[in-house]
Amino acid sequence: MLIRPATAAELPALQAIERAAGEPFRSLGMAAIADDEPPTVEELDRYRRAGRAWVAVDADGAPAAYLIADPLPDDHALHIEQVTVHPRAARRGVGRALIAYVADRAREESATALTLTTFADVPWNAPYYARIGFRPLADAELSQALRDIRAHEAELGLDLWPRLCMRRDLSQGPTTGLTPRTAP
Repeated sequence: MLIRPATAAELPALQAIERAAGEPFRSLGMAAIADDEPPTVEELDRYRRAGRAWVAVDADGAPAAYLIADPLPDDHALHIEQVTVHPRAARRGVGRALIAYVADRAREESATALTLTTFADVPWNAPYYARIGFRPLADAELSQALRDIRAHEAELGLDLWPRLCMRRDLSQGPTTGLTPRTAP
């Protein structure tokens, strides 16, 4: 799996990945999540232009997964806004490889952690992230930036299901035996 920055031409494919990856939420009674619209091409392009959008591409060069992130300077962290794997590429370590790749980019920028918000009870969300080195944050540990992110999520209705913030300190190094190939 090759991991590289997303291109402008691939942004509609990222939306399709998001839609396909949302479908499994239906089986958990979370149809609103499955029906939620993906980020717009304009939103995705802002991440791409800022150098904060990456794709994992399959053998044919088509995106199979993507990750977008924002720096949280007050936290010395890179916040994973979204990491999504198409169901056809699921359970193959693609998401883990994307996160490992982005962790390396964050270290290069002197970030000390990755953060994210996620559903607490969805098996491929919080339990998965815990397996790859993220830990839940108590409310007292949340920075103002993470509190603002959570407040925005609540406005969007995501708090209909339990959510939490998680953090992975980058000093612990990679947590996967996968070595993502990267584009030159």
